[in-house]
Amino acid sequence: MSSTPLQQWLQFVPPPRPLQAGERWTVFLSYRSANRAWVMNLYDVLRQHGHQVFLDQCELAAGDELITQLQAALRTSQAGVLIWSDATRDSKWVSREYQVMERQADTKPGFRFIPVVLDGTELPDFAASRIFLDFQAYPDGPNGGELLRLLHAVVGKSLSPEAAHFALEQDEASRQASAQISAAIKNDRGERLVELFRQGGLPWQSSATLGCRAAEGLTKLGKYDLALDVLQQLEQRFPKAVRPKQLRALALNRRFRETKNESDSVAAQDILGELYALGERDPETLGIYGATWMDRYKQTKDPRHLRQSRDLYREAFEGAHDDYYTGINAASKSVLLGGDENLSIASALAQQVQQIVGTEPRAGDYWLTATIGEVFLIQQKYADAARLYTAAVAIAPSEQGSHRSTWTQACALMEKLQPAPGDRALVRQAFEHLPDCNAL
Repeated sequence: MSSTPLQQWLQFVPPPRPLQAGERWTVFLSYRSANRAWVMNLYDVLRQHGHQVFLDQCELAAGDELITQLQAALRTSQAGVLIWSDATRDSKWVSREYQVMERQADTKPGFRFIPVVLDGTELPDFAASRIFLDFQAYPDGPNGGELLRLLHAVVGKSLSPEAAHFALEQDEASRQASAQISAAIKNDRGERLVELFRQGGLPWQSSATLGCRAAEGLTKLGKYDLALDVLQQLEQRFPKAVRPKQLRALALNRRFRETKNESDSVAAQDILGELYALGERDPETLGIYGATWMDRYKQTKDPRHLRQSRDLYREAFEGAHDDYYTGINAASKSVLLGGDENLSIASALAQQVQQIVGTEPRAGDYWLTATIGEVFLIQQKYADAARLYTAAVAIAPSEQGSHRSTWTQACALMEKLQPAPGDRALVRQAFEHLPDCNAL
């Protein structure tokens, strides 16, 4: 009897190496938070194939001495994977982790060090001399032949001629499937995404990446019921995967925002609370969890819900100091909580975020530029806030929904900060194309 493509795939996937004395992890993942969704898909597929994976923001407890803990984790790992993209090229943290991996590769027999490139950004000098794996064709997560090559690389095995031929076939199939998903999202065809998911094929079966991409697309298109159906099936196919659970919570919470059906909010928080209790505390899980509590607060006005939201965003930021999204949310929620202590916390958090995002507009990036504006607003530097908000609107003049979201947040912050009329007018001018705060 001939084997199915999935059976062939599994036949070509090498098992993890047994852990030796003093070893705890088969793979250490080094990444920055901007790439967290991609890395969560890699984390899932590695665990699916039996690997013990160190993902720093899942494994490190709050208050751990990060450098010491990370170095200890690397010393007890069999392989290190460095995730490289434009978002990581200025990261001193990645450079530090690289140096430890390089020492491991030089001094520990059998340690494997594999750079992984996600976009066209040139590898830094410190990694350019190494052979790397190119995932530019897989922006949503690892799949296809390149994933098979990575699974071989982390255990130090070369592909057989048959496996290499199979990998090339899967590269083409995965790229085509990804292009079909992109076209369906661009053309606002939710039913087509479901059709592609049902048709399946090996690229949909070898990892949860494409299914997650389709479900995320359905959520963005507002097709929440369809997204939830896809995600339920994904969780059955990939029971160890975290990303489908995150996306199911996200879809439930987005539906709650529209319907105000409290059962959706409760269900989302049940999923995220279970992940939290199991130690899955990466910034993506904590960020979605924080958002659910903020949406509960908007409905109930219960300050305990607002505090819960702030504390989750703050925990995420403490575990990933390069993640400006969780940082600015922690700062803003602190302002909304009010009181001298919370305003002091907000100011300190805003200063940390500013060290990440800078003080000037970022060409082509609406949300980062708007975030800088929000940092200045929290610091009560209203002229600078107005300048950055104006620049953000100019970057994406047609994104009215984004403008409205930013202005609504600015209104809530100014209600607490109480700027002088002239200062408020400066900020208002950046959003003069939208209704004023009392009409939102």
